[in-house]
Amino acid sequence: MSASRFLLICWAALAALSVCTVVLAQTGATWLLSVAVLLVAVGKAWLITDGFMEMRHAPRLWRWLMVSWAVVLAVVVGLTLVSLD
Repeated sequence: MSASRFLLICWAALAALSVCTVVLAQTGATWLLSVAVLLVAVGKAWLITDGFMEMRHAPRLWRWLMVSWAVVLAVVVGLTLVSLD
């Protein structure tokens, strides 16, 4: 697969995931939907890391750090949402 085609597929997936987060956010503010939005956000961060930043060929430590940073942020936001209830 050519690089431009791969980036186009990544872009389309990011657009679909962005629409997914908006749709999930509009349906209501339940705990389960909040978790779903955060999981979609982590998926977008993984796609950006591996797709657009092209870190899929980088050392595992760098990939792990980039994706784990998104997971840490999702956990902090999730804990903040739980503490507000």
